[in-house]
Amino acid sequence: QVQLVESGGGLVQPGGSLRLSCVVSGSIRSIYIMNWYRQAPGKQREFVAGITNDGSTNYVDSGKGRFTISRDNAKDTVYLQMNSLNPEDTAVYYCNAETPAYSYWGQGTQVTVSS
Repeated sequence: QVQLVESGGGLVQPGGSLRLSCVVSGSIRSIYIMNWYRQAPGKQREFVAGITNDGSTNYVDSGKGRFTISRDNAKDTVYLQMNSLNPEDTAVYYCNAETPAYSYWGQGTQVTVSS
């Protein structure tokens, strides 16, 4: 079992920044990749960023150059730094952990970009 707890969402003005955090607990050694996804109202959940155990990263095209995913193994935490936010980034952001047997999800954190 893996537990994921996100935090760091909120209301931010266009052009602003937020850093999301995802604290991981449980069977951490079974995880081979950590991802962030988001879901906007009326839309499907979409991939935002991912980081593997060896530190390789991948991003949605709209996030390249603006978003940075990182991990602090000492704190069992994965971060998503988001800069130059725009209203299209408004969504619930979810942390995801992939293991060979199962896919785990956090409860989500709301990000709203509005003036």
